Amino acid sequence: MNARETGPVAAEMLRRLNSSLEPTRIELTDDSEQHRGHGGYNPAGESHFSLRIESLAFTGKNRVQRQRMIYAALGELMESRVHALSIRASAPGEE
Repeated sequence: MNARETGPVAAEMLRRLNSSLEPTRIELTDDSEQHRGHGGYNPAGESHFSLRIESLAFTGKNRVQRQRMIYAALGELMESRVHALSIRASAPGEE
């Protein structure tokens, strides 16, 4: 696991993703500062993220199915705390 950001929101996101999807690789980056002044920006940070995740759970799933799995794992964080999430999801051996 490679976690680039470990604020409280990022830590909870990683906990949920690790628990639900058992990734073989995961990178989560807080991009919030790049969105200062844009919609959804939170001065406290941790509102915009980029996620790269590799998991066996994604084998045989298309891009939309993988994104739905990630959103399900993150639950209410996607409705209340996270404004934007850029996702690159793959199964082992892809990319």
